[in-house]
Amino acid sequence: MNARTPAPGGLALIQALVNTLDVESGADALGTAAGRDAFGLAPGDVAAARELRESLRAACLAHAGHPPHAPVRGLTGLLAAGPLVVRVEERTGAASLAPADAATLTARVAAAIAEAVAEGTWQRLKACEATDCLWAYYDRSPAGRGRWCDMAVCGARAKMRAYRARKAAPGDPERTG
Repeated sequence: MNARTPAPGGLALIQALVNTLDVESGADALGTAAGRDAFGLAPGDVAAARELRESLRAACLAHAGHPPHAPVRGLTGLLAAGPLVVRVEERTGAASLAPADAATLTARVAAAIAEAVAEGTWQRLKACEATDCLWAYYDRSPAGRGRWCDMAVCGARAKMRAYRARKAAPGDPERTG
């Protein structure tokens, strides 16, 4: 649905996970073998992955200044199941947080968030303002005030709805028959 480029670094994993659900059509890629394989999930892991996905979507909505789309479990509690370790590169001494168990999606997401926070990019991963979309996108706008996943689709729809609402408003000076 969205024409924007993928998020940088580990945020691409989070963006891809959030976008496994097409809110408009209801299609859920985690319900398919290919969708599960993309995240290294077994069929028994899907319920937890969906819960994590929706909590991540709520965080992305919060980054854009919007309330959660539905009641969700807090990310802090969910991410506690994905412990991180400090890895130090012996040659350079560079340190980073990494998943204690790289096989778990929760740990990979936790590491991606930690990396994004350190890089100052976490707040730029947002969810589209359109309630029939809620697609995750990386806001590359200079001021960081992007509102829609794709201006040509969701942004255009929102602007057209606002235009029609103004035209239909009684007493609108532009409304002449």
